[in-house]
Amino acid sequence: MNPVAFNIFGLEVRWYGIIIATSILLGLYIADIRCKRYDISFEKLLDVFLITLPFAIIGARSYYVIFNWKFYSKNLSEIINIRGGGLAIHGAIIAVIIVGYMFSCKFKIDYKKALDVIAPSLILGQAFGRWGNFFNQEAHGSVVSYDFIAKFPKFIQEGMKIDGQYYHPTFLYESLWNFIIFGILIYLSKKNLKSGVLFLNYLIMYSVGRVFIEGLRTDSLMIGPLKMAQVISIIIIIVATILIYRINSKVKTIVS
Repeated sequence: MNPVAFNIFGLEVRWYGIIIATSILLGLYIADIRCKRYDISFEKLLDVFLITLPFAIIGARSYYVIFNWKFYSKNLSEIINIRGGGLAIHGAIIAVIIVGYMFSCKFKIDYKKALDVIAPSLILGQAFGRWGNFFNQEAHGSVVSYDFIAKFPKFIQEGMKIDGQYYHPTFLYESLWNFIIFGILIYLSKKNLKSGVLFLNYLIMYSVGRVFIEGLRTDSLMIGPLKMAQVISIIIIIVATILIYRINSKVKTIVS
């Protein structure tokens, strides 16, 4: 599996970067369509996105580096080398929520509505982004038998054959789950949900899948004996569920 798509002027252009860039463009296209439904200026949302994107990348990389500090403390020059992967989605989500809020206020955009607009774009980007992990032969699970991997298409089999052994294609499991979430979010968008609830549903559904899929992975970021992604996902599920309850309860109180 070659992670390099092509070379231009001696610079390697990797599939990981191509997939991430394509995901961003597709996400923006979907957000543009959804802005009309939510009565939000796409131009203003784009301004917030362009400011937030670098912070999201920094957040994703910082999160990954912090929980791999044993390696990066001895290889400081590798901290800024993100072309080969090493971006943690939870770090990006945290950055998007914090920085997005700050600049939504600055550009006078309804923050909750903006989160609902971008929720499908985020999960779709994550669905495609996992294929970047495939080309880098990372984010996979434990060793499996050939009889197991033979159930998958040939190119998946070849991509998951690393150093003579086959591995669980956990990147594929998460990608498929994320595509399902995208469909559910589009369906829920047609319902009369309160502002912010759609985004919270995105967080819950993604986190539920991540808890189970992370259990199969062998390259997880750890905090002691615990897998960090599972810990964060469980916290997100609890907090998001409470927030949905509070939003709906608040509305009922106002109506009554």
